[in-house]
Amino acid sequence: MEANPCEPRYYELLEQLQVLDFALVELNLYLDTHPEDLRAIEQFNQLTQERTRLANQFQELYGPLQNFGRAYSKCPWEWSQSPWPWQV
Repeated sequence: MEANPCEPRYYELLEQLQVLDFALVELNLYLDTHPEDLRAIEQFNQLTQERTRLANQFQELYGPLQNFGRAYSKCPWEWSQSPWPWQV
């Protein structure tokens, strides 16, 4: 049975991804000016690993988050299905 993109878990996972993305952008900006901060680098790497795990989980349940070779598609082609993550 395929997961329904209108179920609460869909939105929970998307929100968790957005939180991780925000933190990763902030850490990236910080590390641009503090490239020797080992704790920040470790935190960046940990959050990157968590984001990758969560994105894979989301994509297994609901389809790709991005196109152009950054996510696999099931058959039939999933990009013709909506809502897409940026539409919710």
